[in-house]
Amino acid sequence: MLGRVTMSVLFARYATPLAVLLGLGVAAFALAEQMSADRRAAHERAVIARSDELTARAMAPGSALACLDAAAGDTTETACEAAVFGSPQATAAAVAYIGARMALLADGRDMPALAPRLAATRRAIELDRFGIAAQVMSQRDGCSAAQCTGFALVTDSSMLRSNLKARTFDQYVSRHAVHWNAAPAAADKPVASAQPPVQVVPVLPTPAVAASEPRPVSSKYDFPSAASIPPVSIMNAEPALSKEAADARQAVAAQGAALGDRAPPAPPQPERTPVPPRRPQAANEPADIAPVR
Repeated sequence: MLGRVTMSVLFARYATPLAVLLGLGVAAFALAEQMSADRRAAHERAVIARSDELTARAMAPGSALACLDAAAGDTTETACEAAVFGSPQATAAAVAYIGARMALLADGRDMPALAPRLAATRRAIELDRFGIAAQVMSQRDGCSAAQCTGFALVTDSSMLRSNLKARTFDQYVSRHAVHWNAAPAAADKPVASAQPPVQVVPVLPTPAVAASEPRPVSSKYDFPSAASIPPVSIMNAEPALSKEAADARQAVAAQGAALGDRAPPAPPQPERTPVPPRRPQAANEPADIAPVR
């Protein structure tokens, strides 16, 4: 009887702390599991965001990165070769893109929920159309055709091993590097700029000044007055020539008939004193006729 009482007392004393400790342990375990699940969910969301970002880069207008996803077929990818290796910048962008895809595949390897999303990336790495994935493994991870940790990312690593051994990427670069060096040389040549034709602006004649508008005359001209000019009548007959002038005219006519059509040289004309310009006449003013001196 005494033993039963003793056991009851001991159980009552230690049962409550044990239950408390057990409850705390269960709560801590549940909290740790919840935190681990939250971390996995956050990591999964980060991988999805990176995948979407890479897809957006590949689908951007004018981007050749979509040729590296092994979804367009061999014919299209062959045509994409010129775009992928068209310039050093395009080739470097392609290497960076495949490197980001391989890192994404490694981060999502332990996430079964992301397997369908990463299937296309895994397939593109396995095919390694231009040897870019093998180049990333060789330069970043120090891989060789015999051994590489990156082979675990894919199901079939035969193409990757072949590209590592043959250095396929270097062959593509050597083929297109000739055009890379030729393009800057052509760009450095000075190009004669076409000079635009000179436009000739037509000069429009200024409108004539109205006759009634007075124009100033320079003071260096001296005009004779109307009183100093003798009157001339155009109604009188021309005065008869003198005998000497009539004989000279007949002699000239006879000489012209003897020479035929060839006319004699005209006698030199005496120099005339230049006459200053005439004074402008008003609309109703009669014109003055001045003899030429």
